[in-house]
Amino acid sequence: MLDDTHKFLEAAAERLGLPDDTLQKLKQADAEHIFDIELSNGQTFKAYRVQHNNARGPYKGGIRYHPHVNLDEVRTLATLMSLKTAAAGLPLGGGKGGIAVDPRELNQKLLEELSRKYVVALHEHIGPDKDIPAPDVNTDSTIIDWMVDEYEKLTGDSSHASFTGKSIERGGSLGRDAATGRGGVLALEELLSASKAGAKGLTVAIQGFGNVGSYFGTVMQERHKDWLLVAASDSEAAVYSGKGLDAKMLQKFKTDRGRFKDYESNEIQILNNDNLLALDVDVLVLAGFEETVTQKNVDTIKAKYVVEMANGPVTKQAHDLLHKRGHVILPDIIANAGGVIVSYLEWVQNKQNESWSTDKVNHELAAYMSKAVRQTYEEAKRGKISLKDAAFTVALRSLLE
Repeated sequence: MLDDTHKFLEAAAERLGLPDDTLQKLKQADAEHIFDIELSNGQTFKAYRVQHNNARGPYKGGIRYHPHVNLDEVRTLATLMSLKTAAAGLPLGGGKGGIAVDPRELNQKLLEELSRKYVVALHEHIGPDKDIPAPDVNTDSTIIDWMVDEYEKLTGDSSHASFTGKSIERGGSLGRDAATGRGGVLALEELLSASKAGAKGLTVAIQGFGNVGSYFGTVMQERHKDWLLVAASDSEAAVYSGKGLDAKMLQKFKTDRGRFKDYESNEIQILNNDNLLALDVDVLVLAGFEETVTQKNVDTIKAKYVVEMANGPVTKQAHDLLHKRGHVILPDIIANAGGVIVSYLEWVQNKQNESWSTDKVNHELAAYMSKAVRQTYEEAKRGKISLKDAAFTVALRSLLE
């Protein structure tokens, strides 16, 4: 994924006529913090925080807990975050963090100790005007609340603006949980409007029905009664119905720890993930993991629109093939920017000691998404390039400015 990100960057740099030394500098992170965290039970975990670029403002990016977290992954996601905040027009930079741990193997006490020690190691390098972390894979508002508390004990800061993704009681923002999924729906709406494409009666399949995918589905159904969710998947299986699925029912099933392979209904078929990707639908939403669509399975993709809600779910080779064949890919640095946009709005509320209504947050989110999609669409139309190439070009130009 890092190689693919750099290839898109190189193409954007060529379009903008950048010298090679400027490009190389943009590829490099400003700082990389790599350290070990030792717990009271003797376990040790490798931890990371990569601060890629703060030309537009404080570094911004999530912290993930996953056994496969490594430096290359964190570097890639930090780079993408710099581009995402730039493409979205936010006065923020890009960063990313993580710990190579399976949080399910730690009890609550050890998980809290791990989270607090992460902040102890980094507190001099982060803060409301330096680097503002947030939750990501396997981290949530409880973990972020521990981190905020530890940061404030160490520094005396009381703004709660050191992290975003907090609980509402600790200064979190209304609308944050649904923000990434909602942003994806808003981005797709804006793209369809800008391109004057038909937006009636669309069929939709969602690969990866977790937090992001489920909110994409529920928000989509609230806003578009005629859009039909026909399939959704988790890591093991997919559910399919040509008559349509109820996203809220699926969301409740997943919240109750259900697995789609065990979903029981006379009107629903159980498919595998490969079957879902190959469905003849109008919109394929990729909300799982990176490198879902590759050169190996790209020929099976039939959907006219592919929405990248995960980071890098379509490889560069697959992207180029799909674009050549007339598929439209709504790129990750635009499509999934809703989360960081509302994180920014949370930070603004903290800095101003305010608490906004859900309607106000959603209104601001819609404004940012609309502007970002329109800019990207116009850049693509003007340069006769893909939306992803256009998004990288817009972002790079914003970083340089």
